[in-house]
Amino acid sequence: MKTLSALAVTLSVALLSPPPGTARPNPRPEAAGAAPRKPAAIHPVLHRTGTTRAPARLAPAALNGVVKQYCGKCHNDTMKRGNLTLSRFDVASPFAQTDIAERMVAKLRTGMMPPVGSARPVGDTLDALVMELETRLDSVAAIDPDPGRRTFQRLNRAEYQAAVKQLLGVEVDAAQYLPPDTKSDNFDNIADVQALSPTLLGAYLRAAGDISWLAVGNPRASAGATTYTMPKLASQTAHVEGAPFGTRGGMVVTHLFPADGEYRFGANFFHETTGAFAGGLARGEALEIAIDGERVALIEIDRFMHASDPNGVAQGAPPVRVTAGPHKVSAAFVPPRFQGVVQDLISPLKYSLNSTSNAVAYGFTLLPHLRELTITGPYAPSGVSDSHIRRRLFSCRPTTIAAERPCALSIVNRLGTQAYRRPLTDEDRGGLMSLYDAERTRGGSFEQGVRLALEGMLASPDFVFRFERAPSAAPRNGRYALRDMDLASRLSFFLWSAPPDDALLHVAARGALSQPGGLEREVKRMLADPRAQALSTRFAAQWLRLPDLDVVTPDIRQYPDFDEQLRTAMRRETELFFDDLVRRDRPVLDLYRADYTFVNERLAQHYGMKQVVGPTFRRVSYPDATRRGLLSHASILTLTSHATRTSAVDRGKWVMEVLLNSPPPPPPPGVPDLEATPGTDGGRPLTVRERMEQHRKNPSCSSCHKMMDPIGLALEQYDATGKVRLRDNGMPIDSRGDLWDGSTASNAVELQTALLRREDALLRTFTRNLMAYAVGRRMDATDMPSVRRIVRDAGRQQHRMSAYIMGVVKSPAFRMQKIESSPTVESGASGAASLHR
Repeated sequence: MKTLSALAVTLSVALLSPPPGTARPNPRPEAAGAAPRKPAAIHPVLHRTGTTRAPARLAPAALNGVVKQYCGKCHNDTMKRGNLTLSRFDVASPFAQTDIAERMVAKLRTGMMPPVGSARPVGDTLDALVMELETRLDSVAAIDPDPGRRTFQRLNRAEYQAAVKQLLGVEVDAAQYLPPDTKSDNFDNIADVQALSPTLLGAYLRAAGDISWLAVGNPRASAGATTYTMPKLASQTAHVEGAPFGTRGGMVVTHLFPADGEYRFGANFFHETTGAFAGGLARGEALEIAIDGERVALIEIDRFMHASDPNGVAQGAPPVRVTAGPHKVSAAFVPPRFQGVVQDLISPLKYSLNSTSNAVAYGFTLLPHLRELTITGPYAPSGVSDSHIRRRLFSCRPTTIAAERPCALSIVNRLGTQAYRRPLTDEDRGGLMSLYDAERTRGGSFEQGVRLALEGMLASPDFVFRFERAPSAAPRNGRYALRDMDLASRLSFFLWSAPPDDALLHVAARGALSQPGGLEREVKRMLADPRAQALSTRFAAQWLRLPDLDVVTPDIRQYPDFDEQLRTAMRRETELFFDDLVRRDRPVLDLYRADYTFVNERLAQHYGMKQVVGPTFRRVSYPDATRRGLLSHASILTLTSHATRTSAVDRGKWVMEVLLNSPPPPPPPGVPDLEATPGTDGGRPLTVRERMEQHRKNPSCSSCHKMMDPIGLALEQYDATGKVRLRDNGMPIDSRGDLWDGSTASNAVELQTALLRREDALLRTFTRNLMAYAVGRRMDATDMPSVRRIVRDAGRQQHRMSAYIMGVVKSPAFRMQKIESSPTVESGASGAASLHR
């Protein structure tokens, strides 16, 4: 088994090598003197008016005249607007300039070209143009489909965590070991940006050692400290799920104790320096430490400020004896022992840490705030108790010395197959068992030998990387169908963001995935599995840019109702909404038009919904048309806002990039930011619209802003946290605007209607993102024929979510691969012992 270090150079060369035939010329049937390929049928096109019908066919020569007259004025060799020239573009052979042709198709489908205010041809001429381009591009792609090329992939943080949990049942925080994942096209699993470095290789090796010890247990473990930090904006009044009933605030964590022994629990509290907490007014406060729901310690909170710690109070509890393995640890406040009411003075901030930083403006709290929980130990370790992790790991227990090695071999066979996502070879087994033998030779126990073999598995490239090996006899066109085992990994990491389970590996080992109906059966089974929630928490969250919600903090003075629990509920609403579409196999267009959502009590209060009680999320129907689909989710509206105000620019840009795949060009250098525009007029605060109109007076800003701004202005009825409002800075909201295609919108419902008139653009953008996430590479012009085919086929199934997922799985890009230009890295277990000193 080659080690990670030994493969670093080879893999780096593979990653940096350009794809074979970078220019990638497309076949041209006309070049041989043949007549242009005639499509079997013209697919209906969604006309600008919203009606579905086929446009009249126009000859390529006539369409070339349209391009020259209406597009060539800007996109020529002289002006080259958008870095694009159409001077030599020929509608009869768009495959000669595929990238340009696909850019034209995208802009025409969204109605963004020719821009509003420019001359446009009458009737359905533009529909005829885009249909002709698509038909010719798709016809050529059908003759010779290009699956594209993807370099190897490594497990990112989320996939690594899932792989370790599935293999061992151990929940680890990959962020403690691995650096942040590089994103491309919003996704963290794009292969060509997953670069290698000595630091990253060292991180994988360190993680392998730590995790193997955590799984087996370490009776000789030395004391170490783990600190869990409370989010700054977390409210500490409500009961935290998982904490004992009757407590408030605090946190609940799952901590993996490495050995039986004594552990110390320490808490760091944040208090106000104005004298409230420090002056002793919050009497009788205590923090309860509970393990698996049972109290083990009670920390009496020091009411007086420590001179050595003017911004916090650190307290600890006597040592507690805890057995090895994972345990749920809660640290939550219990009610004071004296009778009476303790409250925040004039503070609406619900005791978040943020409230204490604004005490002068909003009063101050009399209640302490948990800032950090630290678990230190073990002290005086006395062994390792049994746990579900150890029972899962040690599937056999030898009773004699002669039975130890056969037992270890069976464990290695079972775990190795799961870890490598394929059956082990003799070389694999030999390398891993050599680690076991080496540990036993130097006096280690049976368990320590198994642990070292496990470390070898976790440090193996076959665990960390997802290789797809080409057949020994390369096909003449350099393209080959994936082996069933490789296809199984693609499928599981797509649908579950985790390795294949035993059932999928068994199907792949029999070669049933590539048999008729085999792939479809597994997709249906896997979508019914709870692990398919990864499509919402991983794919949808990244596509919709939900992680950006974590870096937006609305100003507490303007939005005092915002806290960490609300932020979490916002994100969970969108994830549950998407997951519901998958589970119930709803049409993809429900993303934009659904009249229902998912809320808990906290989010329902934010939306002004009544009769929703408790922390559990449930499906509710909107009471009116004020909210519909994703565009009214507080998560989207907040992540596209600024701390002190909404941002019509950011909201419009988000719609153009995320939903329509038509990102505006970057602003030219030297253009002042909108924040530099004066925010007042004669002392009166300006509305967002007024500031934007001033900003747009700059000619270099106008062309892009007239695309983005009307989209964002249509959402001005929602404030920076997604609440419905009627005024902005005291002035009635003026949200009317002319959209990019000449239609108008003055509110979210009208914007939704305008978007749905371009449903082809919405559906293709969704499919393009789904394919990129599934395949692990950026989509380019050669992938668009597959995207269009998936959308057309799904249309015959009412655009149900399963039709898109199945279409992606059946596409050449998912099921096939190109021969790499660099040598394929072989696997094996030889040399695994060199990982260890």
